[in-house]
This record gives sequence, C-alpha cells and structure tokens, in this order.
Amino acid sequence: MRALIVDDSRFVRGYLRGLLEEKGIECEEAADGQAGIDRLNGSPPFDLALVDWNMPVMNGLEMLKSLRAQGVRTMKVMMVTTEAENDFILRALDAGADEYLMKPFDDEALTEKLAMLGLVEA
Repeated sequence: MRALIVDDSRFVRGYLRGLLEEKGIECEEAADGQAGIDRLNGSPPFDLALVDWNMPVMNGLEMLKSLRAQGVRTMKVMMVTTEAENDFILRALDAGADEYLMKPFDDEALTEKLAMLGLVEA
C-alpha cells in the first residue's frame, strides 16, 4: 500500500510517515497541495492521501477538489488538520474527502480512521 502525506509541516510529515511505515505502508511526501498533485500525477498510484487543510501555494481543500475533478476516485483522501469546526468537516466531506482526522492525533486515532477506510485492521 502507498500513501502520500501532504503537509507544509516537516514535523507532521515525519510523524505521519513513522506511524504509517510501522503499519507497512510505503510513504511519499509533499509540502503543499500543488506539489501533492504533481507527485500524484508523476508516480505509480497511491492508495491514500493524507492532506492538511492550511498550506501555501494550494490548500488541502483546493487539492481535494482538483483531484476529484480529475476523476481520482479510487484513492482514499483523509484530511488531517487543526480545523475542527463542523463547517470545515462538512466542506471537506462534500468535496470528496473519505475521512477527517483532527490534529493533534495519536497512533490509535490514526489507526481507527484507517480501519474505517478499510485500509488496516483495528
């Protein structure tokens, strides 16, 4: 399984990479939404993208809308963000997000969301 981590925080990308690689998930990283789209278009397919909302160049919601507009449907997209208000959650889900994980999070919360997506066992 392959995952793309899209977050402007090097710390968060490293933290997510560590948790996912412990589960046997191969990871690549991008620091903003546009770099994430470029990575997705230039690589073998990914099974999952974990996308921050607030990033420079292209934010996570714009990236998500762009992916779904391009017809990317089989890849699961999980928003991973500090934006905890219901409005943000609804906007992400309406745009095509499959799950929503709020920062800060731990391995248990991430595993629970991955299990809800059918990507790992709880």
